[in-house]
Amino acid sequence: MTKNPSTLYRAGVLHCPADPSATALLVRDGRIVWLGAGADAPAADRVVDLGGALVTPAFVDAHVHVSDTGLALSGLDLSGVRSAGALLAAVAAFAAGLPADAVVLGHGWDESTWSVPVPPGAAEVDRAAGGRRVYLSQASIHSAVVSSALLAACPEAVAAPGYDASGWLRRAAHHVVRAVARASVTRAQRVAAHRVALRHAASLGIAAVHECGGPEISDEEDFTGLLSLSGVGVPEVYGYWGELGGAARARELGAVGAGGDLFADGALGSRTAHVSAAYVDGQGCGHGYLTAEQVRDHLLDCAAHGMQGGFHAIGDAAISTVLAGFAGAAEKVGTERVRAARHRIEHAEIVDRRLIAGFVEFGVVASMQPAFDRLWGGAGRMYEARLGLARSLASNPMGAMHGVGVALAFGSDSPVTPLDPWGSVRAAVAHHNPVQRMSVRAAFAAHTRGGWRAVHRDSEGVLALGAPATFAVWSSPAGVQRGLPVLAAEDPQVRGVRDPTPLPECRATVLRGEVIYEEGAS
Repeated sequence: MTKNPSTLYRAGVLHCPADPSATALLVRDGRIVWLGAGADAPAADRVVDLGGALVTPAFVDAHVHVSDTGLALSGLDLSGVRSAGALLAAVAAFAAGLPADAVVLGHGWDESTWSVPVPPGAAEVDRAAGGRRVYLSQASIHSAVVSSALLAACPEAVAAPGYDASGWLRRAAHHVVRAVARASVTRAQRVAAHRVALRHAASLGIAAVHECGGPEISDEEDFTGLLSLSGVGVPEVYGYWGELGGAARARELGAVGAGGDLFADGALGSRTAHVSAAYVDGQGCGHGYLTAEQVRDHLLDCAAHGMQGGFHAIGDAAISTVLAGFAGAAEKVGTERVRAARHRIEHAEIVDRRLIAGFVEFGVVASMQPAFDRLWGGAGRMYEARLGLARSLASNPMGAMHGVGVALAFGSDSPVTPLDPWGSVRAAVAHHNPVQRMSVRAAFAAHTRGGWRAVHRDSEGVLALGAPATFAVWSSPAGVQRGLPVLAAEDPQVRGVRDPTPLPECRATVLRGEVIYEEGAS
């Protein structure tokens, strides 16, 4: 065998717009060194027969919380509970197998799907868990129900904004109890959670993730430990550290940006997203956590250290504040320098035309999650309950943003929604508001090349001569059209969240020439 062995992947259907007839590609030294018809393929040290499978660029998930994802995958999953009683039963069953001094960590309950949308109180949770400390994060991860035992261990939470004697905590009070709960997770457990999450991502055709860390949602040891695993038999990890004025620290930690979950507001599920008109099912307009001046100064700090910046902003009032900060930074360093940095706004759920114009003006990357609309958009769902039907249908305007050239990078915000890249593509294609729907090709590009461009890797996310050999191999039971799988039923009446069309299944994921997932391999 040669010093630099090559692998020929042949007899496939390649998503290669530059050469639609290509059925094979040759990989050497982590790059695609030949691409074309299988009959013309050069000799190779190793040949993989694809058997007609589809080959596409691998996915990038542009917003993930890897530790929490791994803990959710291996811990107490509450996404399926539909009542307070079912939640308590799940806690009791899970806690029964734990030591008496263990902390019960659960995630994913969503009261907006319950007929009686009220979670159990701290005392009830305490009884279900046998007196153990319990932390149960709501689907948004911006609030949690905790047990009396955990509250007793966090006396500072009582005086913090967002405290409620029921045990359902938001805002600063939630951050306090979250920190204590996370401290119960050992270093070994965190490493195991990292590996569980990254291996699961690879099994779904994801070759890279953007980890959104920061002092309010993780810690430095967790962040740097995760980055040390990047690309070592698992997907690559690009870290964002969300600390205000922390560009220098982000660089020291190995982050690619000082942003991600740098909170300008909260979440719609917890009624803490900062919106311009009051919630229809609760008092007030949520909470803004930053001023335009703070945003400006953070961006200037990023410019001084050559770092990309970004902010978590969901409500239109929060996004307006962030964009005002962009304008302030542009006055100091110039609009072109701001644009060149490709700063990000995470989520961007409530956005009107004026705000979209700001994304265009300042070259802001919109890191969005199509699954939010799939799960909570449309009539009778959480967005309507919080905002009213008209405002809910205007949410997550991916189609409008794509139509005017806003750079999109799609992700899951896992574990808020599951890692599910083809499901996210279909969600963008089948948005509840037909005006906001995207083509399969555009949505796929946002979930692949868009994620690479968001970390300034413009040559990646394509099957092309000389490009990194980063791709996924798929079984496509519904067929393939123009190099991409069929994701939606022909009958428009059955499309959408209950579309029966089977999604592709990953057979292999290759990262820079290395197989990081193979179907059936142990």
